[in-house]
Amino acid sequence: MTTFTLLTIFGGIGLLLYGMRLAGEGLQRAVGGRLRPILLSITDSRLKAMGVGAIATALLQSSSATTVMLVGFVGAGLIGLRETMGLILGADIGTTLTVQIIAFRVYDYSIFLVGLGVVLFLQRQRPLLKDIGQGILGFAFVFLALKILIDTMSPLSRSPITREIILGIGGDPFMGILISTLFTALLHSSAATIGIAITMVLNGLIDLKLSIPIIFGANIGTCVSAITSSIGAGVDAKRVALAHVLFKIFGVLLFLPFIEPFAYLVSLTSSDPARQVANAHTIFNLAIALLFLPFTNPFTRLVQILIPEGQEREEVFGPRYLDTRVLTSPPLAIGQAVREALRMSDIVYEMLRDSIEAFKRDDRYLIERLEKEDDKVDLLDREIKLYLTKLSRESLTDEQAERELEIITFVSDLENIGDVIDKNLMELAKKKLAQRLYFSEEGLKEIIYFHGMVMESFKLGTLTFTTGDRRLAEELLKRKALIAETENRLRQAHINRLHLGLRESIDTSSIHLDILTNLKRINSHITNIAYPIVGKYTKGGRHG
Repeated sequence: MTTFTLLTIFGGIGLLLYGMRLAGEGLQRAVGGRLRPILLSITDSRLKAMGVGAIATALLQSSSATTVMLVGFVGAGLIGLRETMGLILGADIGTTLTVQIIAFRVYDYSIFLVGLGVVLFLQRQRPLLKDIGQGILGFAFVFLALKILIDTMSPLSRSPITREIILGIGGDPFMGILISTLFTALLHSSAATIGIAITMVLNGLIDLKLSIPIIFGANIGTCVSAITSSIGAGVDAKRVALAHVLFKIFGVLLFLPFIEPFAYLVSLTSSDPARQVANAHTIFNLAIALLFLPFTNPFTRLVQILIPEGQEREEVFGPRYLDTRVLTSPPLAIGQAVREALRMSDIVYEMLRDSIEAFKRDDRYLIERLEKEDDKVDLLDREIKLYLTKLSRESLTDEQAERELEIITFVSDLENIGDVIDKNLMELAKKKLAQRLYFSEEGLKEIIYFHGMVMESFKLGTLTFTTGDRRLAEELLKRKALIAETENRLRQAHINRLHLGLRESIDTSSIHLDILTNLKRINSHITNIAYPIVGKYTKGGRHG
């Protein structure tokens, strides 16, 4: 084997891997965001879950991508462990589509596909076409790489030394599985490993029987992505990764004693050696899916036993949904950022809700707790913004870029509301407590009433951010004017009480008026979410 041959094989494998990555990224951007709600909407039907997993993976062109996504969903508490079992089995079926496409020998048209992919990829004004073009371009590179590898390996089939090495390895199925597993773990792609096996079969370096241990090893090796994605995640996320590994290992152990009859069965499906390898991969995954599907409940209990809950530890506060594993898929990453922003909104809502109690009850411990809650708000504000900056601007569609800006604006306003509660309202509460002051009965009722109006606006603002609904945004803007009018009316009512010489009103005047002012400031921050949403409709960017 010459140095040039080795370098060509190295380059061909590199091009193959780059094509797989390019295709995966393009297709994930094109369909990833649409798949997320589908994956999250599965029912208790195991068969439906398997079908959804197969379709999702066929579109994403990567069982690793689907499994990593599931690890993130389970870790974030979006779906349960049991529901993922059918999805994992389906994902293993869906990933066989890539190998089936490779086996059709469309590499003869790889240059045409490069041209088609480039033409679509250059459609920058049409993001969906651009993403589909990237997917086609990636597949074109895969096919071109296979053509290079087939042509390069052809002379090796005539080398006695090469044949002796391969036959030596092929005589030991365990060695074949081990090498294939390590190779796939290194490449992070079972399709790439089996694609190389197809080129070896077409060149007569190995036969169908020798390719089966390679297929088994490739299926085990592809679990590495799920394992690495679960590192540092919660217990359920680790269980998802373990389930993926166990499905594959148990499947290989069941098939291993029957390699020869399995090879014979597969040989009946096609006379084409490349199709036989692809069919073996598909039949293996389809068989273990159908075999294990009825036993997903006991299988769930098994992984729960193998990875127990462990002792409860005091939870260190931090982001819950900002999964860095999905940053390569902007729709998924933005979805996770929205969830974290809504979690932040819940904290601020509770701060605002309880802030009135600090004035009603003169509770020192409540004041201290609310001040500490603001530290959580500051942390989430910082982490959400940092997470979003990791998204490549070039990978975002115009709509995604607008949503990213909405999230940043929303969390900035939430952080400002937290600061108003912490640094202004709680300071007023401490002043009232220290000076042993009391509101007049009428004054306290007005503050409680105005606080309730702002609370309603807060809930409406959060709903507006979540849905992006124009009507809600317009209603929020109307409420801003209403609250401004109400604040003026309540301010005048307080001044009237001062003119009457009410002692409580005189003593608490500055605190009373400052509370109204700060609640009005909070409402202004809440209303800010409405402006970009109304602006999009004004520009004709969205229709509702």
